[in-house]
Amino acid sequence: MTDYHTPELDTLRFLQYEAQDRLAYITLNRPAKRNALSANVVTELKQAFEQAEADDNVKVIILRATGDVFCAGADLKYLQELQDNTYQENLADSTHLMQLFYQIYTLKKIVIGQVQGHALAGGCGLATLCDFTFAVPEAKFGYTEVKIGFLPAVVSVFLLRRIGEARTKQLLLSGDIFSAQQALDYGLITFVVERDQLADTVREYALRLARENSAHSMEITKEMLARLPELDLEDGLRYAAERNADARASEDCRRGIAAFLNKEKIDW
Repeated sequence: MTDYHTPELDTLRFLQYEAQDRLAYITLNRPAKRNALSANVVTELKQAFEQAEADDNVKVIILRATGDVFCAGADLKYLQELQDNTYQENLADSTHLMQLFYQIYTLKKIVIGQVQGHALAGGCGLATLCDFTFAVPEAKFGYTEVKIGFLPAVVSVFLLRRIGEARTKQLLLSGDIFSAQQALDYGLITFVVERDQLADTVREYALRLARENSAHSMEITKEMLARLPELDLEDGLRYAAERNADARASEDCRRGIAAFLNKEKIDW
């Protein structure tokens, strides 16, 4: 079974990582390969998200890319090489990607996707898995795996939660490419922003979250939203009530309520 070693950040080959002003930027940096995903790219993404999550100075993470394409999905040359692997080797590779998607979905910090170009197949999954996704009007999206005899397997788990069975079937079984506006209408992305405004708009939005919102509250809310679909009505309500009670005793809640009552501006 393949052993996916996690490199140190200073050895990154396929990404750029920087943190400033309480924001971490993770940048896909394989423009010549249309930022395609391979085992090494997935490894570096996992490591970068882990680093950002552990950094107490980071409150919001921005995932972006260099070049004209956000991410074209799996590196097809790499996929071709995997065809000679054993089932266990392919399962390890598939699990590697699954772990990245699960990591982003359950990360304690907010992840914002900054999509400056097309996001297709696994790249579409990566872009639409973020908590918020900003895209330029020209960006095209699509879960195109069925076009090449492959499966949109991992992303289907998240899509069913997010947009329901009917729309998920439409997008995954057709493999059709759709516009940024359609992605917005489907509930897959959050905002469509003109290209010359994209970077500034994302940064301003991220900074507003960092300054105006409690990190603890955002973390627990994100965790709660991830867990609630697994629970039936009564268990879900009980779980929500427990989180509510926990929050009332938190330091952030005490601080926030005191500031509000004292008419003081709070900078989180």
